[in-house]
Amino acid sequence: MTSYLPRNQSLDSADLVVVGAGIVGLAHAVDAVRRGLSVAVIERDERATGASVRNFGHGCFTAQDGDALRYAMAARTGWLRLAKESGFWLRDSGTVVVARAEDEHAVLEEFHAVRDDQVVLLDAAEVAGRMPVGPGVVGGAWLPMDVRVDPREAPHAIAGWLAARGVRFHWATTVHTVEPGLVSTSRGQVRAGRVVMAVGHDVDRHFPELAEQAGLRRCALHMLRVRDPHGQKIAPAVLTGFSLLRYDGFGACPTLPALRTRLKSEHPDLLDAGLNLMFTQRPDGDLTIGDTHAYATTLEPFNADELDRHVLVEAGRLLGVESLTVRERWRGVYASAPEPFLIATPMPGVRVVSVTSGVGMTTALGLAPEVLDDLLR
Repeated sequence: MTSYLPRNQSLDSADLVVVGAGIVGLAHAVDAVRRGLSVAVIERDERATGASVRNFGHGCFTAQDGDALRYAMAARTGWLRLAKESGFWLRDSGTVVVARAEDEHAVLEEFHAVRDDQVVLLDAAEVAGRMPVGPGVVGGAWLPMDVRVDPREAPHAIAGWLAARGVRFHWATTVHTVEPGLVSTSRGQVRAGRVVMAVGHDVDRHFPELAEQAGLRRCALHMLRVRDPHGQKIAPAVLTGFSLLRYDGFGACPTLPALRTRLKSEHPDLLDAGLNLMFTQRPDGDLTIGDTHAYATTLEPFNADELDRHVLVEAGRLLGVESLTVRERWRGVYASAPEPFLIATPMPGVRVVSVTSGVGMTTALGLAPEVLDDLLR
């Protein structure tokens, strides 16, 4: 016989209740623990399964701009510290941006002029010395501040580190309602001094009017794990000319519009698919490659095989091989909106926090302290 807890039965209480155990929610829990607060985390699944584990594991700090750059540089320190404390895999090996045309290299030269010591220009031979590449490389850049983690390991390791420090996790628990000082769940009520709603693209499930006002949609990514065709260690993350169109840090480069026009003319199907051609190497040697971008409030449930083919063909050209062996395919989903961050106060003592630009792993550990500074003030 199954017994059920009444929804009004007390489940827990804490100074800070975090809803969502993805990297944004975990970042707020980490900062709260460092402040000496009691923390409870409520997560609808048995473990984090969303965007926080389906990404490249790329701390893409240098290519950000504005608030995202400030958060990212603070997050870099947070990642290095947490990796030492939690013991998860991290490589402080930077990013290589491969230029396969002169206009791509021109953008990197302009970026170097703005960021100086954060960008090291490379010639074609220096690029080839850092990673295997196909023909046509004219040069590139190394962004030494960037890091890599294993996204399938790091969030779970951080949750374990938090649990060891007294954070109570309520897994497989659905939040029904939120009000000042109280979170009602499928397992009972949680008393809360403050609440952070870190539910990613599901803001509209809890606060639909807020999501509509912010223009929040879902972004679906096609990503793949493939066998490394060269069987060699690739220390940095790898970006390409397509990536220059997708990160705000490159937006101020004067020659970027001409690059966009050229890529649109030569590869209209790839730009229509929102291709950000890049990859990272996993600890086991396989490569995570991707990715394409499609936007909707409600995503179609069907995955178009054409998008996977685009990623595989272009990644093969980048690596100088005719074909790649696929081990896994998946769809990532993250929140997207015109502004890169959604931080809102729907009621006293409650903050809704969503990274709406696909850089949650990159920025969350720097964003959370500023949110809590305001929330706890």
